[in-house]
Amino acid sequence: MTRLNGTVRPASQGTGELDSAVRDLRAGGRETARANPEVLARAKRRQYTAEYKQKVLTEADAARGSGEIGAVLRRHGLYSSHLTKWRKESRSGILEGLAPQKRGPKSKVNPLSVEIQKLRRDNERLADQLRKAEIVIEVQKKVAMLLGLPLAETETS
Repeated sequence: MTRLNGTVRPASQGTGELDSAVRDLRAGGRETARANPEVLARAKRRQYTAEYKQKVLTEADAARGSGEIGAVLRRHGLYSSHLTKWRKESRSGILEGLAPQKRGPKSKVNPLSVEIQKLRRDNERLADQLRKAEIVIEVQKKVAMLLGLPLAETETS
């Protein structure tokens, strides 16, 4: 609600002339660009390249005066915890330590055990198929005997 000459009216019904005058006064004679206030439904996680991290670390290390590190952080939109973490990663290996890493708990499964499990499942499946095939062969032999058909003898060792 806005007041103009003692009358109250909703802000959406403002005169274009008054609104533009207010904008001109705020901007010192020109209209300012405003940031988009729309909030995303789901924020996207920021990811930084190793080169960018290294660049920010060198800038922060070069900043010696009072408040200079804070200015670097504000300029890049970062937190001091980023610097702390990146310095720690940098000590472990320059670009390898700063490379983006997968989030979440690390897998403790041995790749050989995964292969062993797969081979065991395949073995059980094949053993089951063999058992079924042997049953079918036995049934065929019995049917042939009942019908009196001669079976071709095969050598089995």
